[in-house]
Amino acid sequence: MAAPYYDPADLRKFGKITEWSEELGEKFFDYYGKVFEEGALSAREKSLIALAVAHVVKCPYCIDAYTKDGLQRGITKEEMMEAVHAGAAIESGATLVHGVQMMNKYNKLSM
Repeated sequence: MAAPYYDPADLRKFGKITEWSEELGEKFFDYYGKVFEEGALSAREKSLIALAVAHVVKCPYCIDAYTKDGLQRGITKEEMMEAVHAGAAIESGATLVHGVQMMNKYNKLSM
């Protein structure tokens, strides 16, 4: 049986991205750390946002990381699922609103 393409163990290797581009990797991790500090939004709220975005961009590593992070922050399974549904609704709406572009093009070409 072949190994899965996404290996959960790879998430622990994320910090190694600095090995091939130290300056950019360090800048990314500085930025990433700053983004998730307490601010106008709490770390808990940011964790829920990250979880929803992880599903929209379909990143299994991020889904694992922010599910774990959410559990550590006391986020309930119901809150997590609601965040996932919010992300899915935005993703669906963004797809559907592009239908207006198709409609406009169709109307222009069929005149």
